[in-house]
Amino acid sequence: MTTDAPGADAPGADASGSNGLGADAPGPAAPRTDVDDAAPGTGFLGAVQFLTRVPVQLRAPVPHVRLVPWFPLVGALLGALTGAVAWGLGQVTTMAVAAAVAVVVGLLVTGAFHEDGLADIADAFGGGWTPEERLQILKDPRHGTYGVAALASSIVLRVVAVAALAPATAFAGLVAAHTMGRAAAIVTMLVAPVAGEAGLGAGHAREVRTLPVLVGAVAGIAVTVAATTWAGMPVWTVAAFVAVAAAAAGAVTALAVRKVGGINGDVLGAIEQVAEISILVAVSIITTTSAAT
Repeated sequence: MTTDAPGADAPGADASGSNGLGADAPGPAAPRTDVDDAAPGTGFLGAVQFLTRVPVQLRAPVPHVRLVPWFPLVGALLGALTGAVAWGLGQVTTMAVAAAVAVVVGLLVTGAFHEDGLADIADAFGGGWTPEERLQILKDPRHGTYGVAALASSIVLRVVAVAALAPATAFAGLVAAHTMGRAAAIVTMLVAPVAGEAGLGAGHAREVRTLPVLVGAVAGIAVTVAATTWAGMPVWTVAAFVAVAAAAAGAVTALAVRKVGGINGDVLGAIEQVAEISILVAVSIITTTSAAT
């Protein structure tokens, strides 16, 4: 259940309507930057364009193999943005309000990119009886009951989890969740089978190279270490976040293999969401447990 691409030339969209990490690429809202696709840093700018609605325009689409390793660092920036919102508002209002606004800001900046993938597979896996039916449902631009329930659950869980945290911990938790969620998705592309032959999710998984993806994932872990250290959280929590993200990715991937034979763009989007939610819940558990001892 993927929406039509915003334009024929929008990075991340193809005829099948599936991209690399969720729904169709949001595309630039109001292009303001014209960058040569061969210039240094273009992979990073392409990843920003692909994953967000930040107005970046490139002269030509950047090859997917150059975008993917940057996804965790783009996630770190998104986590820092939403974390800063939660931290700032947490100084002047309740954390419940701060958490809700922070999550909404994330939805606006990303265009609910990964959330759409989560909703798509909820509808497909919940409503389809055969792999063929499920793949067909993924092409439907409408969301059904399962998809709406998945979207609502994602938003509620994140808001409630962040609301349970102190402002500084909320900042670190959001950085960790956004970063590790995207790291989990790109590492999955290295090891999981692909569902079908078409779609950019399949294309990404076939094109990615091991070393750049692992470097991107390690960079994401380093950012998470920095954020949690700043918030005064024990270093071992980062290992816990890695384990939680891996478990979330493994669970979604196993379900996808059983339901449609492998991963695609929507499954990768769902992996990001489940990992992000799971890490925020883990942060709230760690914080509550530490406070009680």
